[in-house]
Amino acid sequence: MSEHYFSQQPHSKRSPKTWSYTLRGTSYTFTSDVGVFSKNDVDFGSRLLIEQFTEPKVDGDILDMGCGYGPIGITLADEFAERHVFMADVNERAVELAEKNAQLNHVSNITVFQSDLFAKVNKRDFAAILTNPPIRAGKKVVHQLFEEAHAALAEGGELWIVIQKKQGAPSAIKKLETLFGEVETMAKDKGYFILRAINV
Repeated sequence: MSEHYFSQQPHSKRSPKTWSYTLRGTSYTFTSDVGVFSKNDVDFGSRLLIEQFTEPKVDGDILDMGCGYGPIGITLADEFAERHVFMADVNERAVELAEKNAQLNHVSNITVFQSDLFAKVNKRDFAAILTNPPIRAGKKVVHQLFEEAHAALAEGGELWIVIQKKQGAPSAIKKLETLFGEVETMAKDKGYFILRAINV
């Protein structure tokens, strides 16, 4: 069976790559690697999600679920320094890279940990959860992520998602509407949808 970025323990030979990228007007340096989602660049979907995100009205921490090597969580932790950002991924190589990238960019208001979706997430009062969901893991896993995210948000908390139309944006919206009081498409670009669901 081929190895996916949502493998818990990638065994592919390491070949790290480091680059700089400007997000929300600030330049960051990231290292990614084989066996991790988007090993050569900040992928378009994550970039769109990062740039479209707006700070939630409620106080509290932020969760980057499926953080990969960390561009979403690190960028937002840097901009919203008064909030703590938790970053979780099932992939131990991704977790290791996210920790290193946080240090590399001198961002300290971050906690990175390994978790299969929300299995190791104990908080239930996040102000915002962001995810570029693991589409290749299948609709069942993605919809489980939505359900568990809903349960982990504070009242008024927001779930932000990037998903391509061809990879199930319409069915994702329908699923979110069964869970959340308010679901809105915040942006569309090159077939990617940015969705915001508010726990009202």
